[in-house]
Amino acid sequence: MRSVVQRNRGGGAVGSYAVCSAHPAVIDAAIQQALEDGTCLHVESTSSQVNQFGGYTGMTPQQFADAIRVAAASAGLPAGRVLLGADHLGLFAWRSEPLATAMAKACDLARLCVHAGYQKIHLDTSIPCGDDVKSLDEKAVAERAATLCRAAEDACEEMPTGSPRPLYVIGTEVPPPGGEVAEGECPAPTMVEDVYRTLDIFRSAFRAHGLFAAWENVVGLVVQPAVEFGDTRVFDYDRQKVHALSAGLPASPALVYEAHSTDYQAPAALAEMVEDHFAILKVGPWLTSAYREAIFALSGIEREILGHKRKVRSSQVREALEFEMLRNPAYWRSYYRGDDDELRLSRAFSFSDRCRYYWPQPSVQEEVKRLLHNLDLFSCPLTMLSQYLPIEYDAIRQGALENHAAALIGHHIRRVLRFYGAACGVPAG
Repeated sequence: MRSVVQRNRGGGAVGSYAVCSAHPAVIDAAIQQALEDGTCLHVESTSSQVNQFGGYTGMTPQQFADAIRVAAASAGLPAGRVLLGADHLGLFAWRSEPLATAMAKACDLARLCVHAGYQKIHLDTSIPCGDDVKSLDEKAVAERAATLCRAAEDACEEMPTGSPRPLYVIGTEVPPPGGEVAEGECPAPTMVEDVYRTLDIFRSAFRAHGLFAAWENVVGLVVQPAVEFGDTRVFDYDRQKVHALSAGLPASPALVYEAHSTDYQAPAALAEMVEDHFAILKVGPWLTSAYREAIFALSGIEREILGHKRKVRSSQVREALEFEMLRNPAYWRSYYRGDDDELRLSRAFSFSDRCRYYWPQPSVQEEVKRLLHNLDLFSCPLTMLSQYLPIEYDAIRQGALENHAAALIGHHIRRVLRFYGAACGVPAG
């Protein structure tokens, strides 16, 4: 990561994209892409996905780290090419609780992430807690971030001698995890003067906590490059809007900008972002959306093939997913607007892809397994792949892809990963 930062600051069109997902199919696709590109696997988990209580994935930081490392090793990716990060490590998962209890839990999570070998930590204390005012003072945000950093640094002292210190990402202009809740106007880019003010405030907070060495390990600042997505809209990157921000990259500390919510940007726009020093690109919902597209397409193929075969039951993936989303609407209700029909479409096809929270449900997993089993038994006719998955059809015809359900899904996800790899400087294959 330090090499990426140095090369980008030196004018190189080099970056790193962070896979912000815990979905096994996404992780497997990212590993295969890292192997193909000869790059590192950069994976990050949020405090909602993975925490000391299991998060919505049911995994602690150690369990998540172990799962990533085992999957990477099984595929032949060396441990030295795996970079684990904590995205939005802070108060978001416990934002409804009083500050004292939320901070205690966030500090515990920071310690566990360090113990699990996370090498990059995004300190995100920008969200108000249950007993906070609605809009936090920037000094309060920085003070809380320094408290979190102190917990992480103290955990480093408990690690074996020679263990690397984590790198940090800071900032106050942090979009909510998973994209905007409402479909409003295009967000304004961060002002250069705000960048310097933020750095001054955070520098003072770190020094007050004696975090002098940790400050030198700050490699990223989260800013708003005027990109965002919501339920049905994507706000595209416009480098003219952020020219001043790009040109005003701070001299000290030696950091780059970290861009969140880059999902669904055009490949050329992603490349421009890296060139403009937004060298750390976060992507998550676009990857699980690609997974969902592939699963829904395969489900359509399955129903065409098995529609009149009474001895074989077709899977009910979409029905199971919809059932679970209606049974527990907590992960999507505040993100979608409209009447019943509009909500039904959003649950299945939104850019926000809130259905990603429901794939781990046992009933959904059972139907996905049935889908893959059925398609492995009967195979997908090329004529139907041409209709439902034309990109994968072309790859099969060119001899670059096997006609196997899991391979089709992985290829569809890797199409997105290739956009990010190309933007970050991976040569075209």
